[in-house]
Amino acid sequence: MKKIGILNSDISSVISQLGHTDKIVICDSGLPIPDHVKRIDLALTKGIPSFMDTLAAVLLEMQVEHAIIASEMEEKSPGLKQQVEQLLAETTITQVSHEAFKQLTKEAKAIIRTGEFTPYANVILQAGVVF
Repeated sequence: MKKIGILNSDISSVISQLGHTDKIVICDSGLPIPDHVKRIDLALTKGIPSFMDTLAAVLLEMQVEHAIIASEMEEKSPGLKQQVEQLLAETTITQVSHEAFKQLTKEAKAIIRTGEFTPYANVILQAGVVF
């Protein structure tokens, strides 16, 4: 049995298989997920698990060099945007329209769906390298 870190085997596996510039998405409960992208559905009930708890757990194990969020997050969920920026303080964050964001999810290795009900609670994380 795994002792520390992410216990979800699907998430742990995806992170361990990422190469430089590969992307994963952490999303709210409403983001459309392309059929060809691996779906890791954690959504249990409204707000569980939360987007921020999921993001924090993933960031403990994943080296991230770049992140992408929807520009609409700033207006619709400014508190959440501030929390995301704090967690990703060492990372460049790019903002794109929500429509462009949805198109970029097609490039992801996996999309982790949370139970989050906050508008635009979505982020694309691009893998970096640890050396």
